[in-house]
Amino acid sequence: MTRSKEQSTAKSIELAEEQIVERSKRIEFYLTEYSVEMLAQKIHDDEYVVPPYQREFTWEERRKSRFIESLIMGLPIPFIFFWERPDGRLEIVDGSQRLRTIEEFIYGDFRLGELDSLTRLSGFRFDDLLDSRKRKIKNRSVRGIVLNDRTDEEARLDMFDRINTGSKIANNAEIRRGALAGPFLKVVTELANNPLLFQLAPMPEKTQRERGYEELVTRLFAYGDGLEGYRDRPSQFLFMYSKKMNQEFATNPVLADEYRRRFDAVLDFVSRNFPFGFRKTEKSKTTPRTRFESIAIGVDRALVEMPELAELSSEQIDVGSWINLPEFKKITSSDGANAIARLRGRIDFVKHKLVERGDD
Repeated sequence: MTRSKEQSTAKSIELAEEQIVERSKRIEFYLTEYSVEMLAQKIHDDEYVVPPYQREFTWEERRKSRFIESLIMGLPIPFIFFWERPDGRLEIVDGSQRLRTIEEFIYGDFRLGELDSLTRLSGFRFDDLLDSRKRKIKNRSVRGIVLNDRTDEEARLDMFDRINTGSKIANNAEIRRGALAGPFLKVVTELANNPLLFQLAPMPEKTQRERGYEELVTRLFAYGDGLEGYRDRPSQFLFMYSKKMNQEFATNPVLADEYRRRFDAVLDFVSRNFPFGFRKTEKSKTTPRTRFESIAIGVDRALVEMPELAELSSEQIDVGSWINLPEFKKITSSDGANAIARLRGRIDFVKHKLVERGDD
C-alpha cells in the first residue's frame, strides 16, 4: 500500500471513529425492570404518556391473545422503550400495544381468543384464573430501557425507526402526526383529504387508514423545497422538515395559503395533462410512491421555474411523448428508490421534460 493510500485509510478510520463517538453521545439510557402488576397499574392510572400515533394504533384480538399466552407461559417479552420527559413522566416510545394489552387483560374484560399452546385457556378472562396463577402473572417482570431527557428528538425517532423496521407498528406519517402536531401538519392533513387527490392517486383502504395520503403530501412539499440535508433516510428527513415547517407556519401564518395554492396547482396540472393521474394505467388501484414523487414534485418544480406552463394545453404539454418511455419506467422503479441520486433523477426527469415543452 502506498503512503498516500495509508494516510487516506488512516484518515477515513479516524473520521469514522469520530462519527461513532458523536452519534453515540446523542442517546443516553438506563436499564430497568418492572413487574407486570406495576405496568398494568400505571397504564390504568394514566401515569405513562402514550403518544397519539400509538394510541390510535391497536392490535387485533388474535395478536393480543397470543401475547397474553406468551406472558402466562413465562416466555421472554421484548424490551419496553420509554423516554423520560423533562417533567419526569415516562413517555412510551415503543411497547404501547403490549402495555395496553396487559392492562386490558388484568383490569378490563378482555377474554382470550383461541390459543395455540394453552388451548384450555381459550375464552378465559383474568378473573377466571386461580388466585395463585393471577399472582404469578402479576409478579412476572418486563425489562425496560429508559432514554433520559437529554436524548434529542431526532435520535428518538431514529431509534424508533430502527427497532420497528419490518414490524406492524405505527408508520412514519402517524409518528409525525402524533409527535409534531402543529400548523404545518394541520395543513398536510387538510390537503390529504382532497377528493381530487383520491381520484388521481388511488390507494388501498389499509394504506389510507395508515395515513398514506398524508405521507404523499408531506413528501411533495419536503422534496419540492429542496433536498439539502437529505441522507438517504426519508423518515428522518421528513420528520425534521415537518418540525421546521411547523415553526415557520407558526411564525408566518400566510404560508398556509401559499402551500395550499401550490398543492392545488400541482393537482390541477396533473388532472389536465396526465391521463392516468399518478397511476400507471387507467384501471390501477394503487399509486407507486416513486411515480407520485416523480410526477408531483417534477410538476411542482417545473411550475416554479416556468409558471406559464399552467396556461398551455394538454396537446402542447404532450405527456404521452415520454410517460411510457423505458427510461421513465426505470427511474420510477423501487430499486434503491431512497438514494438521493435516484430521487433527484426521477424528479428532474419530469421537470426537464415539462420545461422542454414550454420552450418549444
